[in-house]
Amino acid sequence: MFEKVISWLEMTLFTFNEQPVTLWAILAVPTWVVVSLWVSKLLIKGVRAKLTSSGKDPNIVHLIERVLFVVALGVIFLTTLSMLNIPITAFAFLSGAIAIGFGFGAQNIINNFISGWILIGEKPIRIGDFLEVEGAKGTVEQINTRSTRIRRVDGVHMLIPNSKLLENTVINWTLRDKLVRGSVIVGVAYGSDVRLVEKLMRDITVNHPKVLSTPEVAVFFQDFGDNALVFETFFWINSQVEGGVRAVTSDIRFEIDAMFKEHDITIAYPQRDIHLDGALTIVRESKKA
Repeated sequence: MFEKVISWLEMTLFTFNEQPVTLWAILAVPTWVVVSLWVSKLLIKGVRAKLTSSGKDPNIVHLIERVLFVVALGVIFLTTLSMLNIPITAFAFLSGAIAIGFGFGAQNIINNFISGWILIGEKPIRIGDFLEVEGAKGTVEQINTRSTRIRRVDGVHMLIPNSKLLENTVINWTLRDKLVRGSVIVGVAYGSDVRLVEKLMRDITVNHPKVLSTPEVAVFFQDFGDNALVFETFFWINSQVEGGVRAVTSDIRFEIDAMFKEHDITIAYPQRDIHLDGALTIVRESKKA
């Protein structure tokens, strides 16, 4: 019975390129592919966990993970061909046809695939960077071979094709460092003590716990405006998100409002002087009973 099963499994179903393909090969190949893919994912996951726990750069870990996955696919493919007794040369014509098909119908896919490897290799954009792409701002969460996943400041996830990140203008707020500049503009009423205004704004900005001492805080008397004397303070903070600057500028505005009230400095508001030519006559109508 056992010999009969063996002979049945070794029965040739068809020949390919003068090589026999048996039932055993047909049954063994799917099993081999599934098991090998599962083992490969476990091994790659273990390597990633070990590199992550050792404190390696997430971008390097991501690159190594991708390379190992491609190598595993290549080994599985070649081993599968060997199990089927199919030489690689048998795919010469097929590979040429596939290349032509890719050239005409998969240009965008290939472009995004190559762009993904360029992003991972050159690292102009890294995991954790804060980007601004066509008005949308967010943090890079994952760089895949086809697209990059970005989490916007409002929590929405965006999938951006890799080629778009290379071909278009992208603002990377954290490419070299996490320094972000912020500013607060205030207009005070004419007649205010401008030196006192400058001192108060500088002290308030410098004393904020998140404002860096280097680069130094700068306060400028910007202009004699139509309705106010315009001052602006510039400062730098370490931040990866847009909300960091918003929070600091909000704190500074609250403090400026309180300190100006304490020192009787009026924050100006729009006003206009109206000049009338000629006499102004006021007519009062009496009410009749």
